[in-house]
Amino acid sequence: MPEQSAPRELAEIAPKLVDLTDDVLFGDVWERPGLRPRDRSLVTVSVLAALYRTEQLDHHLGVALDNGLSVEELSEAITHLAFYAGWPNAMTAITRLKKIADGRAAA
Repeated sequence: MPEQSAPRELAEIAPKLVDLTDDVLFGDVWERPGLRPRDRSLVTVSVLAALYRTEQLDHHLGVALDNGLSVEELSEAITHLAFYAGWPNAMTAITRLKKIADGRAAA
């Protein structure tokens, strides 16, 4: 799984939140053996898209691709959640996925 951590600049104003993010969320929860990182990424992206948490979505779309999900699989998940979480949420998520996929293809 790709290395994940809270943005370092946040430690200036919220050091404990950064510590918890790094130690508990990414150091423990993401490392638990019950789900593979690929599956955790699919769950995370789906929830972020469904709840319109766009600030975190781009990062986790990239992590999902790094964890082995394909653009096609993420697209299918986003299409599926459109019917449960709302069309605008899905359109925003798919637009962000396209931007990230296009950026990776150009690199």
